[in-house]
Parts: sequence; C-alpha cells; structure tokens
Amino acid sequence: MKKAIFLLSLFFVSSAHAIAPADLAKAKNCFACHATDKKLIGPSYKDVAAKYKGDASAVGKLADKIKKGGSGAWGTMPMPPNAVSEAEAKDLAKWVLSIK
Repeated sequence: MKKAIFLLSLFFVSSAHAIAPADLAKAKNCFACHATDKKLIGPSYKDVAAKYKGDASAVGKLADKIKKGGSGAWGTMPMPPNAVSEAEAKDLAKWVLSIK
C-alpha cells in the first residue's frame, strides 16, 4: 500500500509543471504591448534586459512592476497592473532579463 501511494505521489508531482514564461507572457497578453526585439506600445524585452543588466535587484523591481503596473520608466504610457501571482511575476521578470 505504501508503495502504491508513493508511486501515485510521484505521478502527480511529475505531471504538475509550471507553464513556461514565454507561454505565460502569451497567456497574459504581454505581447499586445511588448515584443522581444522591437518597441511596440512598451519597450522591447531586449531593451528592458539591457537596462537592468547587472542590477541585482532587477527581478524584484520588474516583478513588482509587472504585478502592480507603473509609468515613467519608459515614457508617458502607463503599464497597467497584471493579474499574475507573485511567482508568475518573478518567472516573467527572470525570463525578460534573460533575453539578449
């Protein structure tokens, strides 16, 4: 019986995986305003990554901005708050910062 429970728990743990950040960005409609390599309504992800390169607090700053929105960092157009969890916001921020 213990072995069966153990095997079932392994199945559920291995089949439950997080959505990839690029897919999450698509699902949350981030690409309506941002592109990887060119400015749309908001800055390109490459430009964001370049601006925050070497900033140890960048993940937290970007995750906060993703979650709460903001304005002024890239012009006058405000970024609206996004309906994401804290973990999703951090995953998105890490992904954006990884784009070269």
